[in-house]
Amino acid sequence: MADENNIEAAAPAADAPGAAPADNRGPRRGRGGPGGGNNRGGNDRNRGGRRDDRRGGNRDEDQGEELIEKLVHINRVSKTVKGGKRFGFAALVVVGDGKGRAGFGHGKAREVPEAISKATAAAKKAMVRVPLKEGRTLHHDGLGHFGAGNVTVRSAPAGTGIIAGGPMRAVFESLGVADVVTKSNGTSNPYNMIRATFEALGEQTSPKAVAQRRGKKVADLLRRGGASVEVAQADAEAIAE
Repeated sequence: MADENNIEAAAPAADAPGAAPADNRGPRRGRGGPGGGNNRGGNDRNRGGRRDDRRGGNRDEDQGEELIEKLVHINRVSKTVKGGKRFGFAALVVVGDGKGRAGFGHGKAREVPEAISKATAAAKKAMVRVPLKEGRTLHHDGLGHFGAGNVTVRSAPAGTGIIAGGPMRAVFESLGVADVVTKSNGTSNPYNMIRATFEALGEQTSPKAVAQRRGKKVADLLRRGGASVEVAQADAEAIAE
């Protein structure tokens, strides 16, 4: 009986004010557990949300302009090293906005997707503007030469379409040309054909640019072809570039 009385007396003693250490340990666990954990988690989520917003804004700025990407050629390359050969891939990509701007790029990597991404990035940095007649064809004929590649590009009436093959077709499709006639002489190497095509496009000029350079009116230049004043004036007003 004495032992039972001692046990019953000891039980209330644990809940007495003297048992502060047990109560103190409880609040510490509360502050370190649910309360502190929720606050830190909320802050982390808020910080993560702000980071995601910033990244999303950058992606929107980079993708503000929609580009047409054409994969022209993929070649497997190898490098002989000690112990064997190391294989990789080379990609040739043409990029354009379909409104008169286009460029090409070349990239190498161990994997095909990485090579394509490198070539696309290089093409975006090397984009050039080409003046288009009525937004569908070239203003005049042109010749391009690079290495063993020789190409001829000619303007065409509406409804002709893109008469070009291989790499040259990818250039005009990304450029936004709807009617053109081309001919390639010499090598069929896609790299030389692409470079020769851009050489020909780089020589394109518009009547508006020529008139500004010579200090004349566009209608005066168009009348030299034998057109009447009214027709020349109408053609001059129709020229956008």
